[in-house]
Amino acid sequence: MPSAEAEKAESDSPAEPRKPRPAGVAALGRLGIVVAVLALAGAGVWVTTRASTPEAGPTTTDIPALQVAAADVEPGSTAPVNATIAGAPVAATQQPQQPQQQQTKQSGTNLLSKWADQVSQVTGIPARALIGYGNAELALRDSQPSCKISWATLAGIGRIESNHGQYGGAVLQSDGRPSKAIVGVPLDGSAGVQAIPDTDGGRFDGDPNYDRAVGPMQFIPSTWAKWGGGYDPQQIDAAALAAAKYLCAGGRDMSSAQGWWNGILSYNNSVEYAQKVFGLADSYAKAAQVVKVS
Repeated sequence: MPSAEAEKAESDSPAEPRKPRPAGVAALGRLGIVVAVLALAGAGVWVTTRASTPEAGPTTTDIPALQVAAADVEPGSTAPVNATIAGAPVAATQQPQQPQQQQTKQSGTNLLSKWADQVSQVTGIPARALIGYGNAELALRDSQPSCKISWATLAGIGRIESNHGQYGGAVLQSDGRPSKAIVGVPLDGSAGVQAIPDTDGGRFDGDPNYDRAVGPMQFIPSTWAKWGGGYDPQQIDAAALAAAKYLCAGGRDMSSAQGWWNGILSYNNSVEYAQKVFGLADSYAKAAQVVKVS
């Protein structure tokens, strides 16, 4: 889970303590699907009444994290293996698409879906989650190419934080949202968690007293306010993109050993957590190397 306070703090996830820090979301070619996916993501922002806010739920990250073994790797010594997402680069645009552009964009979307289906078979990651992770990599490749963030690293985080949006029996739906909201424990200063008073009036986490981590990538509401772009933190495309932006902050190179470790430790200041993400990202990337999509 990325930080709790946007300018200075990286907070605790519902189950694992996180050190205060700034807030905090391999390659397919820029397939020009970012706008379409984020348009879908934006449609579900929590903007209505208390009745529509998610019900505060049990801890989200303890069980997924405990099920993952930490890799036997020295922090800062190396980065996980990378995996390239195949596909022709297509520039994303915020402007209305002309007919030819629409056809190209649709082709890119289909290519991403085809890749996700095949990678899902060799990694066990739900294809809908892979679309979110892959799309986030594409978006950052376009906007911050020097970061070199990998879908596999985002998938490693997503596995630990929420089992790819499936925590507590949730099912990741076609619109990218879990079938039930993923909401963590109150960050009320009790054992193992930092005290973070409510910052969103319960809009995202259903708690008017304390903040709680929310969504597949477990964002604190105050962190989401900085990195989420106004979208719904429960939606996997928006959450993965915000996590990628958070990891790439400050010009970080996520393909370098030091950059990768610094990025993950900024997300959660725990060596064991980073070692778990490393092991997952490395194994996902290696498994996906057999996938060729064109």
